[in-house]
Amino acid sequence: MRYEFLIGLRYLRSKRRGVVVSLITLISSGGVALGVMALIVVLSVMSGFERDLRDKILGTTAHVVLLQFGEGGVTEAGALLPRVASLPHVTGAAPFTLHQVMLSSRHGVRGAVLRGIDPLREGGVTDLARNMKQGSLDALLRTDEGIILGKSLAAAVGVGVGDPVNVVSPVGGGVTPLGMAPRVKQFTVVGLFEAGMYEYDAGLAYIAIPAAQTFFRMGKSVTGIEIKLDDIYQAPQVGRQLQEELGFPFYTQTWMEMNKSLFSALRLEKTVMFVILVMIVLVAAFGIVSTLTLVVMEKTREIAILKSMGATAGGIMRIFMMDGIVIGAVGTLCGLLGGLVVATNLDGIVSFAERTFGITAFPGDVYFLDKLPHQINTPDVVAVAVVSLVISFLATVYPSWQASRLNPVEALRYE
Repeated sequence: MRYEFLIGLRYLRSKRRGVVVSLITLISSGGVALGVMALIVVLSVMSGFERDLRDKILGTTAHVVLLQFGEGGVTEAGALLPRVASLPHVTGAAPFTLHQVMLSSRHGVRGAVLRGIDPLREGGVTDLARNMKQGSLDALLRTDEGIILGKSLAAAVGVGVGDPVNVVSPVGGGVTPLGMAPRVKQFTVVGLFEAGMYEYDAGLAYIAIPAAQTFFRMGKSVTGIEIKLDDIYQAPQVGRQLQEELGFPFYTQTWMEMNKSLFSALRLEKTVMFVILVMIVLVAAFGIVSTLTLVVMEKTREIAILKSMGATAGGIMRIFMMDGIVIGAVGTLCGLLGGLVVATNLDGIVSFAERTFGITAFPGDVYFLDKLPHQINTPDVVAVAVVSLVISFLATVYPSWQASRLNPVEALRYE
């Protein structure tokens, strides 16, 4: 074992006149640990939020949507479905319609997005069937007047399964002496779903495609075809292939394009949070600089003796750099362990805080999700550890360099 390492550890454990130095050493190591722990927890929450948000969105919408230019929509959906389903990576395809409507009852009025679906195909494209809390998709096959509502939407309108609800389209009802009249039809609630994302639970409703085509006078056309893939990151390739095969007037939209601004904002926020929290580690690095500076001042005589015995300037530098690296490594290790423990137990911690303070930490009508998500990614943990160790190492350079420049003659003159 090299003498630099042995002497460096001895300096860290020094008791004589070193109480203050030892205390500052512990504080410096603790600062690094807190910074690393904060980074691990925040990055795991950001990663979990992005993952859960993506899963919620892709559980309700398709990976790729095939549309057609013009007001008439896709007019040959039946012929297109086999061609779409035969493409690589495609695991399901289903037609759909999409319209903005108002839902009204005796107890309330609410705007919503009304989707017309094929109940037999929808389960292979989205998670609607798995998200059903009351009723089932098969109920739409038994009647042309059935409608499925999001749980929050049903509560806002004041209806439940079996209750009537009026669907109001703002256009297309005909001309009256008072102007354009809205189109209105009464449907019966046959099911309720809960996607776990308030925006969908409070704003989506489903009816069968034939009912939508009749109500909106679409004939045999649909708005488009929604497509599910076995790999969501193959969406751009599948979209380009569809456009090349079908040509104009068809075009595609992927889930990445439809939610580009949202996920770009999430990635930017994660990066900014990483940079901000690295500042905590930087502050702790100043503690390492202070610690090593005090050690150098305290060990001036010992450094001079070592140099007199033949120790090189590089050897002296390595002694104090070893001290700083040990402080940073211990802090990083403790921070990693603490961060992983906190991140893996966030659900229990949040539940405890909610029970203790009588609050709801994540109300669904404010946030996209109704709970605090978390996901520990190995690349994030490695990046945090590397950044912490690099900062700790850089913090050792100046004090170690100052120690290596010490003149033994000046240091021992008054001894």
